[in-house]
Amino acid sequence: MNEIEQYIRVIQDFPKEGVLFKDIATLLQNPKAMQLCKKQLIDLVGDQKIDKVIGIESRGFFFGTLLAAHFNAGFIPVRKPGKLPYKTISELYDLEYGTDAVEIHIDAIKKGERVLIHDDVLATGGTANAVCKLVERLGGEIVQCNFIIQLDFLNGKEKLKNYTIASALQY
Repeated sequence: MNEIEQYIRVIQDFPKEGVLFKDIATLLQNPKAMQLCKKQLIDLVGDQKIDKVIGIESRGFFFGTLLAAHFNAGFIPVRKPGKLPYKTISELYDLEYGTDAVEIHIDAIKKGERVLIHDDVLATGGTANAVCKLVERLGGEIVQCNFIIQLDFLNGKEKLKNYTIASALQY
């Protein structure tokens, strides 16, 4: 058992019936668990050079900023449409019923910068894949897509098969 797994709360039937939601709120409430998780996420990257860390709204912000500080890199928030104040580009992605989008500031990444993408959970991969497309449109090089939890049964890694994926926990 991974050391941080004991700090993940499982909530049955959230957000809908039949889903076992992996809640990181209990991990965030415990300083020891946060330190363990941060160390594991850093270890997943190793000694690779990172210029920017992207945190995907909103739970990707928690450890994304910590990763950026550790790697002496800039932090970039990627958000839902209309939440960023400056000029943005956006990328649509499919949901079970319909579409959604994510946005990034047009000046967030310079051509050739090495980017670490972080979020709490890799589920179906739609959001992370859209973020990868944004990074590439701005000329960034994706070093890794980094997650606390990977839900293998949802097969999100298929949408990210062209990228290096790493996660602390897999279910």
